[in-house]
Amino acid sequence: MTSTSGRAAVLALHWQVNVIKPEGFFGGMLSEPVARSGVVERAAAFHRAAEVPVFFTRFTIPEGEGGLVRNTGFMRAVGEAQEAFRPDAPGSQLVPELADGARTVDNQKLSGLAGNELAALLTGRGIDTLFVTGVATNLTVEQTARHGTDLGFTVHVVSDCVAAADETVHAASLANLDLTTAGCLTADEALARLRAGAGSAA
Repeated sequence: MTSTSGRAAVLALHWQVNVIKPEGFFGGMLSEPVARSGVVERAAAFHRAAEVPVFFTRFTIPEGEGGLVRNTGFMRAVGEAQEAFRPDAPGSQLVPELADGARTVDNQKLSGLAGNELAALLTGRGIDTLFVTGVATNLTVEQTARHGTDLGFTVHVVSDCVAAADETVHAASLANLDLTTAGCLTADEALARLRAGAGSAA
């Protein structure tokens, strides 16, 4: 089904310093492959060109740990280093290339749609189709895309606007997502889909 731009949004996941900059908590694992891929620049261009609402999610940990549950290795690791993930910590901020005018929702879950009001906010605005960008492909991107699909959204991961620490893992995750969501699209394919929808809605 072709999405109409009036019912679509971009969901931009974990574009924050802790995830993709060298000084961030996960910088040693992700900053080099992210920089090499050029994904930040492509995602910024896609967000601007999409001409639909863009919603960012941040992984943050407030005082008292909020909704954090230390039930995985990932959650135990960030829980031990939670000061680096405070909402006002430098590492929690969106990277400047993507932060301009951003609408941002925080949570303490791997899925950007868990433990916050975002799904209800999207549904309340009549949004039923999500184009997902972010880092890392096999972590928050895959978890959120699957979760969004289970919630009833039509979800497309924008395949050249996501990245992972390892190219093999990245490719395997995209292959999984092609089966478990409405399918992966490149940025150009997603923009064509959005423009076709806008034309049909006019």
